[in-house]
Parts: sequence; structure tokens; C-alpha cells
Amino acid sequence: MRDIFKFEPILASKVTEPGESAGLTGSLDKGMRAFAIKVEAADFLQTSDRVDIYWTGATENGSGEVTRLIGNAVEVVAVNRDEAGGLSDGTIMKRTITVAGNPQQIAVLAQGQATGRLVMSLVGMGDDTQTGTVEVDANALLGVADAAPEVASMPDKVCTIRTRKGAEVLEIPIPCTN
Repeated sequence: MRDIFKFEPILASKVTEPGESAGLTGSLDKGMRAFAIKVEAADFLQTSDRVDIYWTGATENGSGEVTRLIGNAVEVVAVNRDEAGGLSDGTIMKRTITVAGNPQQIAVLAQGQATGRLVMSLVGMGDDTQTGTVEVDANALLGVADAAPEVASMPDKVCTIRTRKGAEVLEIPIPCTN
């Protein structure tokens, strides 16, 4: 499971049980997939940590970038480190963290990575809070109220016939022909 060096004692944490896969596939639960995420810096992450994954990118309406939570408490299954690094020291090699998720979660992460930037936030041990929808844009970040002026809507055209009955004038709606 980990590199063993000359004259190093063989410990249970470094070997697998008989018949167990030593690779990444052995650490995935049934129905789960592994997905490598490009990261800029995450030297603090370790295998078995849980992270929230945020996507930042441009939206379709072109109103600027938005940051949205797209993965809640996703398990880290592998961290690429340099040769000199141990379990928690060393820098990240090739800048990738591998996480586990179901096929739907992996599709969301793949789309997010293709259309924007992904960043991770470490989730505390034992924290099982479900956060729901989290989204922030530049206006929300700066506390700016939505600056779009309201456009007065034009009332629908109504055609009528005016009929006078003595001093009373009646307006009767009819279909407009023009």
C-alpha cells in the first residue's frame, strides 16, 4: 500500500490483507468511481479526508463569474506526493487529488473541471452537515444590491367599444383586429 525501503520493518499499515487489492480500486466501495482533480495547492490533504468541492466559472447569462458548491463531504482516496514525501509532508506532485464518488457526482466534477476551476475545502472530522445550495457571485460577495433597473412592463393592448347609455359610458372589451 506504501513504498517500503531497504531495512525498513514491514508493518500492517504498509501491506494488504491476503487477496485484497493493493491499488486504488481496492479502496473504492461498490458503485463508486475515482476521479482526479487538478488542484493549485492542497498540501494539507490526506487520504480519507473529506472535502467540499466548489466550482468557479462564468454563467450562461454572462453576468460574471459565480462560485457554487458542487460536492459535499467527498472522500479523498489518493494524494500524489513527491518521492521524499511521507503521509503528510512533501508537496503535491502533478497537482492532483483523487476523490471517490458515484457516476453522477463524477459527471458533475468532470463538467465542472472542463468549464471552470475547482477548489476544495477540508471538512472537519465527524462533521456530517448537509449544506444544501451554496452560491456566491461578485455582487453577493461585495454586498451590492442587484443593480439592474426594473423595466416597467407595457400593459397588454386592450381593444374596447364604448357605448353610451344616458349619462353612463360602458366600455366592452373586444378582440383587437390590428
